[in-house]
Amino acid sequence: MNALIFNAIRTPRGAVRKNGGALAQVKPIELMSQLLQAMPARSGIEPEQVEDLVLGCVTQIKEQGANLARIAALYAGWPDHVPGMVMNRFCTSGLDACAAAAARISAGECILIAAGGVESMSMVPMFSDKGDWFTDPAVMRKTRFTPLGVSADLLATLEGLSREELDQYALESQNRAVKAREKKSFQSSLVPILDADGDVLLSVDEPPRAGLTLDKLASLPPAFQEFGEKGFDQMLVKAFDGVAQINHLHTAGNSPAPADGAALVMIGSDAFAASSGLKPRARILSYATAAADPMLMLTAAESATEKALAKSNLTMAQMDRLEVNEAFAATVIRYIRRFNIDSQKINPNGGAIAFGHAMGATGSMLIAQLLDELDECNGRYGLVSVAGGGGLGTAMVVERLT
Repeated sequence: MNALIFNAIRTPRGAVRKNGGALAQVKPIELMSQLLQAMPARSGIEPEQVEDLVLGCVTQIKEQGANLARIAALYAGWPDHVPGMVMNRFCTSGLDACAAAAARISAGECILIAAGGVESMSMVPMFSDKGDWFTDPAVMRKTRFTPLGVSADLLATLEGLSREELDQYALESQNRAVKAREKKSFQSSLVPILDADGDVLLSVDEPPRAGLTLDKLASLPPAFQEFGEKGFDQMLVKAFDGVAQINHLHTAGNSPAPADGAALVMIGSDAFAASSGLKPRARILSYATAAADPMLMLTAAESATEKALAKSNLTMAQMDRLEVNEAFAATVIRYIRRFNIDSQKINPNGGAIAFGHAMGATGSMLIAQLLDELDECNGRYGLVSVAGGGGLGTAMVVERLT
């Protein structure tokens, strides 16, 4: 049984700043609620038809606690019979929520599920849950915990990348994102976020920076050297033969910044398409998860990509567009090299280095962007891939139908 995407919508990304971004005071339940309220007009699907709501969210405390999916559905005025659940696979959560929904559709358990993700990193910053993985020294040692940025610097060191190469990639991401925002490319899925008076708070992605230069990027100091000097560099040098030192090359300019945002994807079956008369936008051909050495955690998306492509019986060369989460510049540069990807096909409108990363939402946001980009280029096949903390990765292959 096919798992079909009937529509995918997202909020604009809000910047996380000391003085507050546009969405800093918007609760995550409100971000998701506005998408839930917008979906019927965007998709032709009524809430009464939905059998479950599955959301990804990483830091599930405070404003993001208490089963945000179920409560957001009630808050949005959806019927009482719509359940809700929240899942956490770190940064891949939003994509995994959609994969979980697709699996249930394919198994015949349901005919229509709403899936997606949400994260307000302004209100609930990363590590606010104070998990043992990053707070208990004994657990950290035994699980080989490595700060994300230090792991990215290890990857850059192993790949022999230079600071200039990382900055050049970051500048290209920013330039693409600014151009896309100005041209309103890949933005048909956007739902403006409103304040309590109904006025627009944010209608375009906020974080991309116009006018950035290589000189400006080159002036930024390494962001993770201090972490490395706390013992992580020593651990990594011991673990990897041939590595004499970790080159700390990632900065605030070539790393993804935190962001606020949400996304919602309507996934249903052939039976729902037949009974509703609605035409799906895309078919989910495959999805896969993978795990890697937690010290080299950002490589798991590569393994997930290989598995998803194999399951789809397609090759990377057949992908018309790819949305690969920019979990640091070195991660995507290595991904491009490994799969020999045409740089014009991957993140053609910029990525998380420019847009920011709303952890639990990013994977589902990338689905929405991918569908818009396939429409724009009249492409057929596309792939979304996300690497996450702890050495996790998820990928999904879709086929555009409209």
